[in-house]
Amino acid sequence: MANPASYRPQTGEIPTTPGVYRFRDPHGRVIYVGKAKNLRSRLNSYFANPSGLLPKTHAMVHAASSVEWTVVGSELESLQLEYTWIKEFKPRFNVVFRDDKTYPYLAVTMGEKYPRVQVMRGERKKGTRYFGPYTAGAIRETMDTLLRVFPVRSCSAGVLKRAQASGRPCLLGYIDKCAAPCVGRVTPEEHRQLAEDFCAFMGGEAKRFIGRLEKDMAAAVAELDYERAAGLRDDIIALRKVFERNAVVLAEDTDADVFALHEDELEASVQVFHVRGGRVRGQRGWVVEKVEDATTPELIEHLLQQVYGEDSEVQGRIPREVLVPENPSNHAELSEWLGGLRGAKVDIRVPQRGDKAALMSTVRENAEQALKLHKTRRAGDITVRSLALQELQEALELPVPLLRIECFDISHVQGTNVVASMVVVEDGLPKKSDYRKFSITGAAAADDTAAMHDVLTRRFRHYLTDKAAQVPVSGEIINPTRMGTAAAPNGTEAPPSDPTMPAPKAKFAYPPNLVVVDGGQPQVNAAARALAELGIDDVHVVGLAKRLEEVWLPNSDFPVILPRTSQGLYLLQRIRDEAHRFAITFHRQKRGKAMTVSALDGVPGLGEAKRKALVAHFGSLKKIKAASVEELTSAKGIGPALAAAVVQHLGSSEDAGEAAPAVNMTTGEILES
Repeated sequence: MANPASYRPQTGEIPTTPGVYRFRDPHGRVIYVGKAKNLRSRLNSYFANPSGLLPKTHAMVHAASSVEWTVVGSELESLQLEYTWIKEFKPRFNVVFRDDKTYPYLAVTMGEKYPRVQVMRGERKKGTRYFGPYTAGAIRETMDTLLRVFPVRSCSAGVLKRAQASGRPCLLGYIDKCAAPCVGRVTPEEHRQLAEDFCAFMGGEAKRFIGRLEKDMAAAVAELDYERAAGLRDDIIALRKVFERNAVVLAEDTDADVFALHEDELEASVQVFHVRGGRVRGQRGWVVEKVEDATTPELIEHLLQQVYGEDSEVQGRIPREVLVPENPSNHAELSEWLGGLRGAKVDIRVPQRGDKAALMSTVRENAEQALKLHKTRRAGDITVRSLALQELQEALELPVPLLRIECFDISHVQGTNVVASMVVVEDGLPKKSDYRKFSITGAAAADDTAAMHDVLTRRFRHYLTDKAAQVPVSGEIINPTRMGTAAAPNGTEAPPSDPTMPAPKAKFAYPPNLVVVDGGQPQVNAAARALAELGIDDVHVVGLAKRLEEVWLPNSDFPVILPRTSQGLYLLQRIRDEAHRFAITFHRQKRGKAMTVSALDGVPGLGEAKRKALVAHFGSLKKIKAASVEELTSAKGIGPALAAAVVQHLGSSEDAGEAAPAVNMTTGEILES
């Protein structure tokens, strides 16, 4: 741990204006981002009496080795920049709210010729209308029920194309849960109107459709068409079932998100009810570890930043009202920021009485129950992970705790398409954002030991490069004097930069405490040799051999045998299996691309579209070879220079004996002949 006095800035160097500051660890990784109305006052509070800091802040300043800051023009700018940097760097000492699951939305792709109803997760797409979020079970039931009344297409693009080619609809078309626009049962305009009605119903206009169906049912009864009347009756029942599933909790013109939280000293649970048209349309929940000493108003500020910042590109995602248990810090600036994202005023307030206060109480009860459930489940997970890491450290006699473990695996088929994977585990949990893939060629692909040596050399050479590029000079402070301009360590002014723009990310800047390789003594020795050649002596290496699951150490004649029931062995096996899975996946992708090759692949300037145009125009590679430059220019997009390049390339390939037709090795099909 570093002594805060070793990197404390001089008081006179720190401006008294608003700004955003970052603490970095010895490896250059940002570990905390904060904002302040007065930078000098805030930063001095970290260094004046470190022993008097709260435990989490004390741990942060001692884990850091440097601090830097950026001056901004207003508190609103500091709010925006703080959010940008937290999102970019994901600092370990900042509170980060993560969903306990990815909530699905009911989406209608209005941008397509035949709009499609589907369940969607993740990133929003332009031209698509979203409703929700819902729980997984509720959204499937809702969709299935509504397709009875609004038979909008719900099939994939592949199914749609097959139906159009064959002239026969899929099963949903036969059971009347799709209007089958693919075979012309309805026109594109009629199908789009069905999709518009579906969206209108989901948007809160249920009574209009139910009333219309009731009139149609009465007319059918008057005409003695009882069969049609029975079908309309079932449609009305289905719509009422969906409509009544969401109880009316507020006035029908109310659009609001109701947040509540329940917290203890270590964690906080947050729940939100999304109220649209007075009805609860969806619910989300987060449980966050309080890694920084944040008050409830500060937690609420971070929550609103992250929840709405992630989805700011979606119009209508932010409601008119945001109801919270306490007003967030920087209340006015946060309201202004959310209003800018929404394009209209956003009212953040605390409900005091009435229906909204009663609903807030219900949301709070959900948050309390969610935290209890989380603690019950996590208690076992933390115990097992801690035991596994401790057992592994003791069995391998390592002097440092295993905060970060990286595992490497080599994958190939008889020496072809050789690839490697790197998977990362931090605190016993996989960190997929740090996973990496390597392609191995040349002499390094000769065998597994050479490949392992090559991969470890490349990975830790990147680490040394990133470390040199990122770590500030010891004791120096980067202290911009205005937005976007930083003072260089030697006192000269660095080139202007925009701190709101993401900085280039160092992919390998953070080293592991332990490297695990998939293999026995040869692979371990190769990995250890790679580290020694780079002068790295603070990273430990072990190997896990598959046959007897022995753990090998470098330059050791005998393996370490962990008990079969050891949690440490289970952890190593899980990491090894994950590295193997990741490597196999990459190898299959690479092998799949190599299976379909063409003699036209190496022509300079000939891309995939023009290559397809050539083959479509001439019909085969043989005819392309026989064509002259003038004949080749008759194909779409092929000019004289490109035609000459094709002729030259095919001529040289034939001379070298490489004119074999392209073959799909999976099916044996000759692709171009």
